[in-house]
Amino acid sequence: MKAIDLFCGCGGLTVGLVNAGYEVVGAVDNEKVAVKTYVQNHPLVKVWDEDITNVTGARICEDLNIVPGELDLLAGCPPCQGFSRLSTLNGSKAADEEQQLKNDLVFQFMRLVRELRPKAVMMENVPGLFKDARLDKVLEELGALGYHNDKAAVVKVLNVADYGVPQRRKRMILMTTQAGPVSFAKPLNVRRTVRNTFEGLGIAGQSGDKLHDMPDFRTEAMLARIRAVPEDGGSRTDLPLDQQCACHVKDGIERKMFRDVYGRMKWDDVSPTMTSGCNNPSKGRFIHPTEHRAITLREAALLQSFPPDYSFCFDRGKAGVALMIGNALPPVFIEAQAVQIGAALQQHNLL
Repeated sequence: MKAIDLFCGCGGLTVGLVNAGYEVVGAVDNEKVAVKTYVQNHPLVKVWDEDITNVTGARICEDLNIVPGELDLLAGCPPCQGFSRLSTLNGSKAADEEQQLKNDLVFQFMRLVRELRPKAVMMENVPGLFKDARLDKVLEELGALGYHNDKAAVVKVLNVADYGVPQRRKRMILMTTQAGPVSFAKPLNVRRTVRNTFEGLGIAGQSGDKLHDMPDFRTEAMLARIRAVPEDGGSRTDLPLDQQCACHVKDGIERKMFRDVYGRMKWDDVSPTMTSGCNNPSKGRFIHPTEHRAITLREAALLQSFPPDYSFCFDRGKAGVALMIGNALPPVFIEAQAVQIGAALQQHNLL
């Protein structure tokens, strides 16, 4: 089965598709460091390293020597900042103009569906898109193009932790074919934990893996705060007020905001959602369960379910790598759902 990955980022979706038995023949993205990372790990894929608005279905067909209707799967995750609860302060403020423009990239995705007419479509995004009018327009156009478009059957909000990803992360996923709906993968009975994920890793700083060994520079005040947080799930709320950040205390009273920051992960639970600040204790519950440090970039990548040898471009330093990891699609989650698409294509005699 041949697939194309739109808005491919550093390649999480592609890893999942490959593991599900697809040959990813093309990918599109214009974020330079993410594209360099993608090419490092997927050198045989044709990558259009430019704005998707400049990439036409006719050009894709010419470059890949295919015709409309031949591609098995068109998949992707249009940028989602404007739909995100975090970027809109849990919905209390509207997306700004730049975010709105990014939101409209879902229609660039649909333009390529229209031009390529793939046998199946997979679109992944944050849960905020589920209630957005843009999704209704997407479903309407899918129906007009001959794809099954009953919202209850083709769109769901799922927690990736239910599918083998050691991370609490809700995502919206749309899957459909030209001949009928796709059955979503069934949740697993057991969740993979932080302990399962970190087992076998060498000592941070001494492992020989650049992603696991990069120094963790912190101020003495932050190190003291980290050391004081109780092991295995402790939080900043366990600390006396004089050890908390000034921004978390007002008039001698703890402020009830961002309570996960400076928190530790729990060994026998899934991790919190990996974000672009996943290696920074001030951005969330990103302290190691027992060691007095933030999780390493390798640990963060494993919590996103990337393979243990997946490489990342360091042109923008640690922050750039953390951004790519936080923005990525968890490959294990994608694999579980993509297998279902393949089964639907076979069932409907589209292969």
